[in-house]
Amino acid sequence: MEAEKEYKLSQSEREFLLRLASDSIRRRLEESPLPRHQIASETLKQKRGAFVTLHKHGRLRGCIGYIQGIRPLYETVIDMAAAAAFDDPRFPPVTPEELPELDLEISVLSPLKEVRELEEIEVGKHGLYLTLGAFSGLLLPQVATENGWDRETFLEQTCLKAGLPPAAYKDEKAKLYLFSAEVFS
Repeated sequence: MEAEKEYKLSQSEREFLLRLASDSIRRRLEESPLPRHQIASETLKQKRGAFVTLHKHGRLRGCIGYIQGIRPLYETVIDMAAAAAFDDPRFPPVTPEELPELDLEISVLSPLKEVRELEEIEVGKHGLYLTLGAFSGLLLPQVATENGWDRETFLEQTCLKAGLPPAAYKDEKAKLYLFSAEVFS
């Protein structure tokens, strides 16, 4: 897809975002403000959705993000790194002792595309976002691959993530979207 090419991050942009994420967590622990950054990269200034995932010894330790681009990418990464470390309701806040044990992963999302046919969904390439009434759930592309899921299981797990029955994606009122993600750690 041509549109996806323009969003490709360089290695130096990836490294910069990882440093920003790490600094965001460390400075929040120290209760010190983040330094102001001069951002030269137009790519990092684009409004993009992104998630920051924390792992500790290979296990999930936090994951929070914005589905759509509401802020510049670099600001999203700063905010979501701190949120993943301190505000994910599934986990207690990260402690200073844990910091050296954390691995950071950033997923920069493409714009959402509504799914018309389930065959459009490519496991390992696409993430899913489902809404039905007041319920919504999102799973990043790497989740299906890490768990060895096929398309149907991925759809069912997205429904469960939304707090819905596994077959809720078949409901005519359900809205299903796919997206790709540039994932790096």
